[in-house]
Amino acid sequence: MKKIISLLFLLLSLQIVQAQDQEHKEQIHSLKIAHLTSVLDLTSKEAEKFWPLYNIYDNKMSELRHSEIVRFIKKSDISVIESTTEKDAAAKITALLDFEEAYFTTRRDFLHEAKKILSNKKILLLKKAEEDFNRKLLRKYREKGK
Repeated sequence: MKKIISLLFLLLSLQIVQAQDQEHKEQIHSLKIAHLTSVLDLTSKEAEKFWPLYNIYDNKMSELRHSEIVRFIKKSDISVIESTTEKDAAAKITALLDFEEAYFTTRRDFLHEAKKILSNKKILLLKKAEEDFNRKLLRKYREKGK
């Protein structure tokens, strides 16, 4: 009985952590959208067309940044990579090449589609605003860790 209660408690705890993590991601996304909105100063017509496109792009980029190959590279120690067989390393390189191609293609396609909606200047502002937001987020994360 104690094992069942312990297991239920553990599962409940994991669900709470996942819910908090999701809430945190949504909060960051909302802050990012607010920041981009203030910088871009979109007309209502631009916003109507731009935000659905941007949200699809942003979701694809997030999926790519959380792909298995990216997690492997970020989380593996050098010793893990050194002990990888050549066959496994070849498979990882193939996955890495696929990732790089998908990452580039997604960014390029987004820019082509965004050009149909926004001026070149606003696209440059978007890229700058994204970089600034990411830099601020990283800075806050570092300060929080101190």
